[in-house]
Amino acid sequence: MTGGLFAILDDIAALLDDAAVMSKVAAKKTAGILGDDLAVNAEKATGFRASRELPVLWAITRGSFLNKVIIVPIAMLLSAYASWLVVPILLLGGAYLSYEGMENIFHYVAHRGHHEKRSEEAEEIGAEELLQREKAKIKSAVRTDFILSIEIIMIALGTVMDQPLALQVIVVSLIALLATVGVYGLVALIVRMDDAGFFLIRKAASMTSAVRTLVASAGALLVRSLPLVIRALAVIGTVAMLLVGGGMFTHNLHYLHHLTEMVPAVFPNLLIGCVVGTALVLAQKLVARIRS
Repeated sequence: MTGGLFAILDDIAALLDDAAVMSKVAAKKTAGILGDDLAVNAEKATGFRASRELPVLWAITRGSFLNKVIIVPIAMLLSAYASWLVVPILLLGGAYLSYEGMENIFHYVAHRGHHEKRSEEAEEIGAEELLQREKAKIKSAVRTDFILSIEIIMIALGTVMDQPLALQVIVVSLIALLATVGVYGLVALIVRMDDAGFFLIRKAASMTSAVRTLVASAGALLVRSLPLVIRALAVIGTVAMLLVGGGMFTHNLHYLHHLTEMVPAVFPNLLIGCVVGTALVLAQKLVARIRS
């Protein structure tokens, strides 16, 4: 009986050891998408009043957890019984990300002169309208997270397709957890940079003169850097959506992959993302004009 127990524990230890090794491999392969996921979601989680940033981020994080709970079982079932559906789903996701990236660019160009005016009027917006805007942005962030989560989970699953089912479940679940906890944990740190800066400035007042200047300067740097970081994230997040969206086409359509394999991936991915996104934005505007 004791020998059987130790055999079971040994099997569990071996499974966990294999899971750790395969998780490292999967994490390396998904690192690029996780980086893009961070940039996109950091941009989506900014632009709110300071008092609403963390509640909004928590709402997006809950949506991200729900996305993973839905996607992981479906991905396992698709890989086992309907693997032919995986590529069309990824292409649809790529089209959506490309559309959203180019829609951001079109919107910025069309409303460039109104950004400062809207900023000045932000304080005059009623609480109900602010709540509606928050809900709309949360929904958009959760939808984008859903598409990126599909890509991350499918890449992670691809690294363990030849492994036992139990190992597949463990590795894919760990990567899914990392994609939520790790990404949104970093996003929370980014959006609260100014709080950390003010904390350092307050602490500096009670320090010795030798350290006070250094700590206060570091705090002031964090406070001044936040607006620049948010603007940078808006640009990086849009570019990341186009790169991931275009990458879904170049990675999953063999003729595109062979056509672009001699070129650094960033260029064809960005180009295809821009072309697909522009076509979809123009199609959407044409349909809207016809309806009106």
